Amino acid sequence: MILLSHPAFARLHPTPNHVESQERLAVLLEAFEFEEVEPAPVEAILRCHTKEYVDRLRSVDGPTWLDADTFASETSFEAALLAAGAAVAAAELGGFALARPPGHHALPDRAMGFCLFNNIAIGARHAQDELELERVAILDWDVHHGNGTQAIFWDDPSVLYVSLHEWPFYPGTGGPGDGNETTVNVPIAALSGQAEYERAFAEVVEPAIRGFRPDLLLVSAGFDAHEADPLADMRLDEAAFTWMAERAATMAPRVGAVLEGGYNLETLPRLVGAALAGFSK
Repeated sequence: MILLSHPAFARLHPTPNHVESQERLAVLLEAFEFEEVEPAPVEAILRCHTKEYVDRLRSVDGPTWLDADTFASETSFEAALLAAGAAVAAAELGGFALARPPGHHALPDRAMGFCLFNNIAIGARHAQDELELERVAILDWDVHHGNGTQAIFWDDPSVLYVSLHEWPFYPGTGGPGDGNETTVNVPIAALSGQAEYERAFAEVVEPAIRGFRPDLLLVSAGFDAHEADPLADMRLDEAAFTWMAERAATMAPRVGAVLEGGYNLETLPRLVGAALAGFSK
């Protein structure tokens, strides 16, 4: 699987004293070779976000907090377009987008949880509208529930959203009973490890995705369920991410991935490498 990124991710959207920092991408860009991506056009963003919100983010001209967790400044709009463009490229090429800021908490009309634009949702809509792929599945294994992705596709039977996440936990959505025919949430208790994830894949994740028969599977590839991540309480190791990626690679004729969380700068490159090994088998 090809890696997709841009050197500007290590410079744009600086977030001083914040776990979602430009250093996350700096360590990845140093560790891997990649092909450079282009920013997404605003028209691609508007498939998932309101014009009022896009204009509001574009108008940010100095340091500000968009919510209690989400920082923005004068280069954040540029970074968000570039991150969305990386997700578009992942959908087009079947690649792995190493981008920031992450996206799966971003709602149609506002930022949330470090996320500005919902990158994976924008990639999915691009695949449908520009690549004429009718059915898209999204597998989200970030440790937090992707409430923004769920909200964007809640009423859309052409996109399947499947999320495994720690529960109860931020953002408080995706709990037992939260779902519909094409929204499948798999809440998992804190301190769970690969055995619990393997059971969830066998009993829920794989049957749902294979039964949907997607033309494209996009993975919200967060690495904050790792045992050394500072923001969560799961117990996955490197091998677990290789295993999940290997399973995901078999679920659709075309598979791409987009970086979400993962906040330990020492382990993040190894975890991305572990997932890359699984996707490429």
